Order: sequence, then C-alpha cells, then structure tokens
Amino acid sequence: MEKTEQKIENIELQFLQLEDYAELKQVMITSYPTIVDNYWEKKHIRKLLNIFPEGQVVIKVNGEIAGGALSFITNEERLYKRGHTYQKITDDYTFSSHDINGDVLYGIDLFIKPEFRGLRLGRRLYDYRKDLCEKLNLKAIMFGGRIPYYHKYAKDMTPKEYIQNVKLKEIHDPVLNFQLSNDFHIAKVLRNYLPDDEDSGNYAVLLEWRNIYFEEPEEESETTVNTTKSVVRLGLVQWQMRLYKDMDGLMDQVNYFLNTVSSYRCDFCVFPEFFNAPLMADYNELDEPDAIRKLAEYTEPIKNRLAELAISYNINIITGSMPEVVDGLLYNVGFLCHREGRVDKYVKIHPTPDEVKVWGMQGGNEIRTFDTDCGRVGILICYDVEFPELSRLLAEEGMDILFVPFLTDTQNGYARVRNCSQARAIENECYVAIAGSVGNIPKVHNMDIQFAQSTVFTPCDFAFPTNGIKAEATPNTEMILVVDADINLLRELNNHGSVRNLNDRRKDLYKVELIKR
Repeated sequence: MEKTEQKIENIELQFLQLEDYAELKQVMITSYPTIVDNYWEKKHIRKLLNIFPEGQVVIKVNGEIAGGALSFITNEERLYKRGHTYQKITDDYTFSSHDINGDVLYGIDLFIKPEFRGLRLGRRLYDYRKDLCEKLNLKAIMFGGRIPYYHKYAKDMTPKEYIQNVKLKEIHDPVLNFQLSNDFHIAKVLRNYLPDDEDSGNYAVLLEWRNIYFEEPEEESETTVNTTKSVVRLGLVQWQMRLYKDMDGLMDQVNYFLNTVSSYRCDFCVFPEFFNAPLMADYNELDEPDAIRKLAEYTEPIKNRLAELAISYNINIITGSMPEVVDGLLYNVGFLCHREGRVDKYVKIHPTPDEVKVWGMQGGNEIRTFDTDCGRVGILICYDVEFPELSRLLAEEGMDILFVPFLTDTQNGYARVRNCSQARAIENECYVAIAGSVGNIPKVHNMDIQFAQSTVFTPCDFAFPTNGIKAEATPNTEMILVVDADINLLRELNNHGSVRNLNDRRKDLYKVELIKR
C-alpha cells in the first residue's frame, strides 16, 4: 500500500458538510478506480445530510479529506430477506428506507484515498460508527462487503470455501481481512449485491458488528423504575473473630458493619464463612459434632434478622455461611438476602476433609447463579473455589461477579483460596470478591486461629489493573473493603479482549456440564 509522504500535523474526524462535496467526489473517484459510477451525486449527499447528519462523517489529514463514511438506519429483518441487494436496501438509491426508529446502523459506503491508506484511518471511521451505534442504542452495524479477489478463485471454490480460506489466512483478501480485523462477522453470503462487481464474482457478504450494550426497549409502567446498575459497589467485611455474650451481641456487630457499608451506598455486603462461630463458645464442653449442631440452631433466626436488615439498609447481603441441619444431615449453607425482600440459599458443594472428619459435614447438590438488581452473581464457599468446574458452570449461566466467603486458619490455606480465586477471575472473565475472618477464638475447638486478606480480583486486560487485583484489605486486620466493579467492562472484555477465554474454548473438543440428578 502506498502511504503519504507528507508530514502529518493533524488528523480530524468531522461531520460531512454539503460544501465539502466537490472534494468528497474526487476522493470517491480516486478510491474506486475499477468501479463504474463510483461516486455519489450531490443530491444523494444532500438527502443523507437531511435525514441523518450524524451518520455522515469525513476524516481530514492536514485539512484535506482523506476518507469518509456514509450510513443510515434500517431494520435488521429487512437485511435477511431474499434478494438483499445494494439497490433494494437503499430504496433505489433514494435512502427512503431510512427509519429513525430502526434497530441497525447500515453502512452505505466507507472509503479511504489511496495515498492515505496504511494510516488506520478506516479503523477510526469504524470506531466512530461503533460509538454512534452504542449512543443510539442500536442492535448492530451491518453492511454488504465486497470480496474483490474472489474472481481469481471462482472456478475452483464456492464463496463459502473462499471465505473460509480467507479466515484461515490461506488467501489474502485485503477488503475482507480489514472487516474481520475490525471485529465484523459474516452473517450471510449475498448474490448480485452490487451491479457489475465482476471482481467479486457478483457476490458479497453481509457483515455485522453486534452492540453488546444494546438494551431492548421496555414498556414500563409509570410507577416502575429501572434500577439495574452497571457499576456495582461491593462492601467486603473482614470480620474479627471475638467472643460474644449471646446472639444479640453478635448481631450488634453485624448491624454496625451493615450501617457502615450502607452509608457508602454499597450494593452488596459480604460476610465470611462461619462468621458466627464464636457462638459455639457456650458449647465448648461438647464434642465438636455436637457443638456445631448447637450452632446450627442459630442459623434460622440469624437469617431472618439479616433478611430484615437487607431491606432496612437497602443492601443485598451475602451472609457468609452457617451450619444447617436438614433431615438429620449437617450442611454448610449461606443466604443471599435481596434488598427487595427475597432470600436465596446456597450450599457448600465440597466440605473440606476437616469439616467431614471433625463435624460430619455433607456436600450440597445444587450449582446455580442468582439474578439480582446488579446483575447475575455466583456464590461459592471457600474450598469450592478450588474446583474450577464449579465457577465455569456459573460462567456459562452469565455470572458477572463471583462471591467467595471463606475461612482459613493458616497462610498456606489462605494462599490456596486466594490464588484459585484469582485464576477464576481470569478464566471466567468476571469479578471475584473474597471475604474472610481474622483473629483468634481460643474457647472454640477447631476454630482457634484465622488468617485472611479480603480481595477483589479482576480479569487481566487493558481495562483492568495489570495484576488483576482491584483492591485488597490489610492482612489480618478487622476492616471494611469498599470496591466498585464496572460490569460494562466485562461486556467489552467478553467481545473485544486481548484474549477471550470464554469465546475461545474448543467446545468441539471438550466441555463442562452439570449432571442432572
């Protein structure tokens, strides 16, 4: 490709003006030397500027038009009808098909003057279209794309085979390669799209870029307000283990933390695993299995109190975990108390060997995500996060944030939870928030010492911290960690990240699936 040798002092994207037409015409003629009738007449440009001015832009280098992009709005369903041609979609080049209430930004034209190619000006024009698509809340950008090298291979392969070879880099098609490199995907092969396009063998491809931020318009009642949030504030309680006189004393401390976290307008408050363990001090003369079952008697009243506090403090509460006896069997359970009143339950799937040996703990059988007013979340208790299959199943259900209440006594135990949690954030492209307990409770058997550093992990890409750590508490110190998690960054990562761990899985080779019981 030829590049301009003049010194570039200024590159500027501008809205197209009708007085630019004479210069614009020459740029179009120069850009399409092999195509007959390769420019739009002034009446066409005037019409576009009248009906959709923000869709018509030019890019200028040192004040000279180097390229441009023209577009209008239409409805996606029209694009898949049989006989989709350039002439039909533009309504015989009148653009009467423009529909301000449509759902797709349709690209009419995009061109770069030959001497300015190689400066990635086309990418700038596409980036503008993507921003416009998001701003207008449209589903996608779509357009018909030429495959100008196909005529060289038409005798030996179908358009489908040609496209596959271009994708595999076995054939170089500069036009199609450019579209694919800008995150456009082929939706359909079009026949006779452009008249007399012999270079493309009279074929074209319908290309699309989906707007991941698109939201379907909803008919809301006058009394209903959409409260779904894109930036979610997390409050992690790094809980100090201390002795309490009774359950009311423990709940006073819980109430203090909730009052503090809610004053920072947090959306979630997260407590650690077995945060209520100090209440076992009254049963220290019992064997460990009997003592933990006495502790389980507090679970229902604590859950009910927390459900009331979630409403009064307007905050979603991850209750950490508590023991629960169901049909004579002991489980490690927790609750998601929604601020609008609902209560969901989650159960530890993998009790640790110590929980099984000392307490006779059983593992749960349900793996699920939870829908909240702040997106879809998953909750795994401590040891569960060390099994990557669980979080992958949750990611398959669209999890944005994984909460991990934990309790670890030693630093190496904490390191297992921490390192596995950080891995889960990277491989599942989600936030992972871990909250644990600190301090000692010498009068409770099997719960003598605790070590924790509560942390919020992120994926590792440009929009996130380079080390994948959003924030972390001071080790072994009672405190609150308040962190904002931007869900929109996850959407962008899922589709346009440097690597895409979820999208790039070889589902043709392996899969993780839940066994239906």
